[in-house]
Amino acid sequence: MTTQRFPLPDVGEGLTEAEIVEWRVAVGDTVTVNQVIVEIESAKSLVELPSPWAGTVTALLAEEGTTVDVGTAIIEITTDAPAGAPSGGAPEAPAAAAGEASGEGSGSVLVGYGTGDGAGGGRRRRRGAAPAAEVEAKRPTSRSGTSTSSARPDVDAPAPAPDPAQAPAPAPAPAGPAIEKPMASVPASSAAGAQSARVLAKPPVRKLAKDLGVDLASVHPTGPGGIVTREDVVAHAEGAAPKALATYPDDDRPWLASGTVSGDGRQTRVPVKSVRKRTAEAMVASAFTAPHVTVFQTVDVTKTMKLVASLKEDRDFADVRVTPLLVAAKAVLLAVNRHPQINASWDEASQEIVYKHYVNLGIAAATPRGLVVPNIKDAHTLDLLGLAKAIATLTSTARAGRTQPADMADGSITITNVGIFGTDTGTPILNPGEAGILAFGAIRKQPWVHKGKIKARWVTQLALSVDHRLVDGELAARYLADVAKVLEDPARGLVWG
Repeated sequence: MTTQRFPLPDVGEGLTEAEIVEWRVAVGDTVTVNQVIVEIESAKSLVELPSPWAGTVTALLAEEGTTVDVGTAIIEITTDAPAGAPSGGAPEAPAAAAGEASGEGSGSVLVGYGTGDGAGGGRRRRRGAAPAAEVEAKRPTSRSGTSTSSARPDVDAPAPAPDPAQAPAPAPAPAGPAIEKPMASVPASSAAGAQSARVLAKPPVRKLAKDLGVDLASVHPTGPGGIVTREDVVAHAEGAAPKALATYPDDDRPWLASGTVSGDGRQTRVPVKSVRKRTAEAMVASAFTAPHVTVFQTVDVTKTMKLVASLKEDRDFADVRVTPLLVAAKAVLLAVNRHPQINASWDEASQEIVYKHYVNLGIAAATPRGLVVPNIKDAHTLDLLGLAKAIATLTSTARAGRTQPADMADGSITITNVGIFGTDTGTPILNPGEAGILAFGAIRKQPWVHKGKIKARWVTQLALSVDHRLVDGELAARYLADVAKVLEDPARGLVWG
């Protein structure tokens, strides 16, 4: 029998931490190799971790809802393999990983690993304090070898009788300032109780204050002669109770569920973690690394809307959701084929431009956990029906929180559909490692000059943000113009495709 501890692995993209979402096993359960034992949230997705061993769960080392560093042991499993022997091909725990140092000489190790030498379990000694043996050794001694005491002068102690056979010795040097005896501390509760006792209030009012957890000393009295009334206590208790903001319905703020409400109810503090933390890190890195420039174009998409209506009646597209975003995605791919320079990334470490001969098309998706940007691998190889199915699968997986880190890696160019929220357009921030992102705005019926006459036409606005290190203004303008041409007349795709 041997006990194994499973450290939290890096599930992709060099992540450093993850949140324990749900344990699928409990202490005492029997598990098999590759059985799912825990669900974690790392990067922008939920990931299920399998057991590397077969055996019995003896301890869960991390609670649900906590964030754990990669390399920290999260579960303990007892196996039938003898100690020191590999069990079920389980990977060895790293010799040094993020975790608590176990003491001098043991290094930075996983929780529960490392030597026990030097690990002090007792209370840490105050700085400057010396062990009793050292204090005794440093005390000045008399000629007879007995240690002299540095006792306070007010302590009654019999003076030693003088020895007439010896010459008077000079008085020993003082061992240091006399140590004052500490004053007895008064418990805070006792002090508060004494202060409340001095407040004028009748016994029933005092009992009410105690039941409501109100300190009478903090209540403003309104009774005759400065006495605290029942109404004063009740008003104070109601005023100190946390209040929800009237603008937020109680059932419409799940983003506050993990937060802490301030005493006056005017603020809620929510820890930054998981998806929101990852998104913030990526956006800050992108905004302050790649020099952004954005170009805009307003487009008549009436023919695109007619195509969408026609495809909805097509038998081949009966099982997929057809929207203008599908046509926009195809337009982005066709434009990349005409301007491959935009399908690139900047390698700062090697000082190289990486031109990609494939298109992994990113689709920004708003989910209950935050914004994620999975991408459709080799989207340039798909026809319109295949692209529609891929978008449907990608968005449904993202909203369920099941997008894997690999699905968000190695993107080429991204579309963010801000129009679904009624927004005309925006200046999107690049997904890290990409050279372009297209914001697809809301489609509205507007007056438009068509064939020399003002007519009501379906119109939208496009905004393309690019990395100016890779994409010059001319290239950005030409690329966006080609996307607009396909949206204006989808039949053009038959010629460019």
